Amino acid sequence: MNKIAIIYWSGSGNTEAMANAIKTGVDGAGVPCDLYFVSDFDVASINDYDGLILGCPAMGAEVLEECEFQPVFDEMINSLNGKSVALFGSYGWGSGEWMTTWEEQVKEAGADLFENGLIINETPDEDGLNTCEDFGKRFAVSK
Repeated sequence: MNKIAIIYWSGSGNTEAMANAIKTGVDGAGVPCDLYFVSDFDVASINDYDGLILGCPAMGAEVLEECEFQPVFDEMINSLNGKSVALFGSYGWGSGEWMTTWEEQVKEAGADLFENGLIINETPDEDGLNTCEDFGKRFAVSK
């Protein structure tokens, strides 16, 4: 890939820690990568990126964060057709249903979904951060 954007929302810092570790993996693969908190990302710039890595924890009844992340995702969904997209997030309860639903939405938008979404329960430990780093590296060298 030529350029990747990591776009995430985090309330407790767990998903942010995952985003930073994923960026370390992408950087280690030598692929240019920009990291954005979702409110700092300009959806109009989406075509500047070959790949998108989107991160959001499970909220409420296993849904995406509704005030900041969901509106941006809704704005970008029509631009995902043909894009390589990876998903990640943390959760503290439930079965991971929010990720399954999110994966389906991304596929229905015509995106090329990378693997299954990466989910980590609660705060990522050292093994979890290593898993995130490897995820970023694998995504960066895919395609």
